[in-house]
Amino acid sequence: MSAEKKIKVCVVCTGNICRSPTGEAVLKKKAIERGLQTSFSCSSAGTHAYHVGEMADARSVSAAEERGYDMSGIRAQKISVSNFEDFDIFLAMDFEHLKALKEIKPVNSDVEILLYLEYSQKFSRQGVPDPYYGSANGFTNVLDMIEEGADTFLDQMYSTRLSN
Repeated sequence: MSAEKKIKVCVVCTGNICRSPTGEAVLKKKAIERGLQTSFSCSSAGTHAYHVGEMADARSVSAAEERGYDMSGIRAQKISVSNFEDFDIFLAMDFEHLKALKEIKPVNSDVEILLYLEYSQKFSRQGVPDPYYGSANGFTNVLDMIEEGADTFLDQMYSTRLSN
C-alpha cells in the first residue's frame, strides 16, 4: 500500500469551528489507527470566513477530547477555488455545503465532492446537523455521526483501493 497514491481529503462545514474540524480530527485519528498515515491526509475548511484563524469551538473540542481526539492544531480557514488543486475529495457536512462546493468547483477539476455521510450505514445520505446554537448534547450527537461516517468512509475508500 505504500506505493499507492495518497488520498487528500478536505472536510467542509460553514465556519470551520464545529463539524468540519471534528471530522478532520476523527478522520486523522482513525486513519492512523488503521495504519493509513502514509496514504491518507485530511484538512478542513468552511464555506464562510466567519472564524478564520480561530480554534475550534470549545464545546466541539471538549466532546472530541472526551473520546481521545486532538483538535488543538486546527484553525478555521475558508475554502477557496485554489483548494480544488490541493485535494482529491471534499466531504460536505450537509446539503448546503455540498451545493456550495459544486458551485465553486472549477470546470476542469476532477475532485470528488461527497456528503460526509455518503457511505454511512446508520445515517445514510443525511446531513450532519450544526450543533452551534444547541446544547452540549448536540455536540456529542454530532460526534457520534462523524465517527460512524469516518469509519464507513475509510472502509469504502480503502477496501476499493486494496481490491484493485
